[in-house]
Amino acid sequence: MTTLADDVLPLMRSRAESHRWDAANAHGHDMHRGVDILEAAINTADPAEVYAVTHKALASACTVIARADDSSGIIGDVCHRLLALHPQVAATANVAPVKLVDWMIKFQFEGVVDYFELDPVAYAPALGERGMVTYRARLDAIAASLGPRASDDARFGSGHAHEWFTLDHNARRLAVLDRDIDAIIRTHARSRKVAAWLTDTAKAFQEIGEVDLAIDWAEQAVEFDRGHQSLTAASHWCRLLEEHRPNEVLAARLRVFRHWPSAVTAANLHRATGAAWPEHRDEVMATLADNPSDSVTFVLGTLNDVEWAWRLAQSLALTSATTWSELIKAYEKLDPLAVLPVHQRLVDETLVDADARNYRAAAQRLRKMRKLAAGTNRAADIDAFVAELRDTHRRRPRLLQEFDRAGLP
Repeated sequence: MTTLADDVLPLMRSRAESHRWDAANAHGHDMHRGVDILEAAINTADPAEVYAVTHKALASACTVIARADDSSGIIGDVCHRLLALHPQVAATANVAPVKLVDWMIKFQFEGVVDYFELDPVAYAPALGERGMVTYRARLDAIAASLGPRASDDARFGSGHAHEWFTLDHNARRLAVLDRDIDAIIRTHARSRKVAAWLTDTAKAFQEIGEVDLAIDWAEQAVEFDRGHQSLTAASHWCRLLEEHRPNEVLAARLRVFRHWPSAVTAANLHRATGAAWPEHRDEVMATLADNPSDSVTFVLGTLNDVEWAWRLAQSLALTSATTWSELIKAYEKLDPLAVLPVHQRLVDETLVDADARNYRAAAQRLRKMRKLAAGTNRAADIDAFVAELRDTHRRRPRLLQEFDRAGLP
């Protein structure tokens, strides 16, 4: 075993306790250190050695994640890093294309896990022209062995759902590799029933430098409907415009805001308007008034006008506890006593449901209230409120315990 292997592979190997969440997280961090070592060795170690160790590390990582509780995604990130590294080192090490094709097919169709994908675009330099011909032929043979192709709606109920999914993924990536516009549309947009598919098409065109097509397809995704996928597409569309057609950004941001008015889309519009913001202010504020939380959040977080946000919260009858919490955190610097009634209401709302987390939150808020009122004529009122809560909730020992821990009277 080489020195590089000695340094890396012990960090990757499966451990019996990795089925536990905390142990899996710790092991995942060790595995990341192993990938760090591999990445650092690319420019200094023998390419064949780096490839061999990377290849073994990837196999070990897949075995680990198959058995581990990777709820945190730490080990999954390790696998993604190794999957990004593998084609690079395969090309540098001049791995035999036939051998690499055999492994790529086995990994995707017979692997330990079936939730990672390989990118033939990334492997193209390592495979070369002849290797890519072989790879395509192997995929075609698998497709032919599956029988008639099921419809998109029926595919997941077929006995070959994973195989068809993997073949479709490869078809999309090979269309990008070929820079084939018609194939990209056919494989990415598919039946055009889903906004996300239109966004996928836009991203594929962006990848091959077809900017106008990328922008056009992203815009189609935006106008598909008013669902969350179209909203996500709007972010991609606007980023493309910012990079390639900056003169169109303001109109796009305004359109997105009108489609999906929120504090976030208003903030994006505000950034795009620049000096022209006063021309759009009235429309934005009138639109956001239908949602007090968005209205207050925008004024507080984007316009940085704490007093205006406070007035809006009162006039629009803000009810969101989260937004009120953010607002009083800022407003207490201007008028600490004015926020006390809001704190008190939030404490009462927090204690409606019996829950240890709610108890801790209420105790900490009461502690904050006492600090704000200290040395003022409201201090006694806050202590009286605490006493009232202790009496009202005297049958909640855990709550009283949290009060004691917070140093409440």
